[in-house]
Amino acid sequence: MLLTSAAAVAGTLQFQDSASADDGALGGDTACDPALALWRDWQGAYLRTVALCRKQQHLESRLVEAVGFPKAEVELPKEDVTVTVSWPGDLEDLFGDDPGFADLRARAEADLAAHQARWDAADRRIGYSAAKREELVAADKEQELVEALMAASATTLAGVAGKLDAVLREGESAEDCTDFPWPQLRAALVDLVRIGLARQPGAFMPGSDRKGPYPRKRQDDVCMSVMMYQRGDRVT
Repeated sequence: MLLTSAAAVAGTLQFQDSASADDGALGGDTACDPALALWRDWQGAYLRTVALCRKQQHLESRLVEAVGFPKAEVELPKEDVTVTVSWPGDLEDLFGDDPGFADLRARAEADLAAHQARWDAADRRIGYSAAKREELVAADKEQELVEALMAASATTLAGVAGKLDAVLREGESAEDCTDFPWPQLRAALVDLVRIGLARQPGAFMPGSDRKGPYPRKRQDDVCMSVMMYQRGDRVT
């Protein structure tokens, strides 16, 4: 969706360039640009989502440090190996309906349930799940706004810059990603800001305050294990 939007932004640039005989078509009244107004709304939602994401990252780190991920250690005597299971589905995969493992399975289920209960109690005390729900609500609102922004017709260079700024913040998979089309989009935004400020010195241009890579919402070293736990990739 965002790459399609980036192509639409490029089309807008070409259209406006063909109309450049009239500087007003490029400068315009930013107060009346619906895209720029939506960008301001989206930016507020984006910053709120970032703040909530970092909050829940901090809380999930505390939760993991406090009790560890729910798990049970299962010793398989015949195979002389110990297997770590992290949810009931792991036990189903491990034992199936074999009655010979009934006692072993029952002990593992009890250990896992006890650890899950400790996790749930600590979660209620620390507030991770509540923070995660709050973040998801904010992210849904942010997504609605970015979709509205991409659908709006920009009437100024600032509005087009706002679209590119949003595409970069929402779409880049890593800070200063080198894969196409991210370096090209970053370069296009720099050009837009430069041209816009040359035509209207002192005007506001989204992206003009960018001094380095756009930060990611999630810190790579914090949530991967939690994401794996929630997804179910848990037999080791």
